[in-house]
Amino acid sequence: MKIADRYRQLTRQAKEQAHQFASQPDGLRIDRAVRLIEKACAELEEWSERVGEIPQIHLEGKLSPVLLHVHSTLDRARVLYEDSDKNDEAAVIWDLEQQVYRLLNDL
Repeated sequence: MKIADRYRQLTRQAKEQAHQFASQPDGLRIDRAVRLIEKACAELEEWSERVGEIPQIHLEGKLSPVLLHVHSTLDRARVLYEDSDKNDEAAVIWDLEQQVYRLLNDL
């Protein structure tokens, strides 16, 4: 699968997860973490359309800073869920982080 396709797939999955977390009842939802996940999604979406137009030689330079920041943002959200003993939610975010990390490694 091409980097651009994987990037777009990651963007879609992150949006789906953000929606699921935002839809949780008040007792389960951690608003600060949801905002962080939504922020990560917005950063991914900025490049989602343009990623296919970036020449292969420039992918690393263009996408690495974005992906590193998204990873950091997701990590903060995951820690908030872990600190609240919401390990299922933290595991979902961890999966997204791993996808970001694998994409970074493949650049």
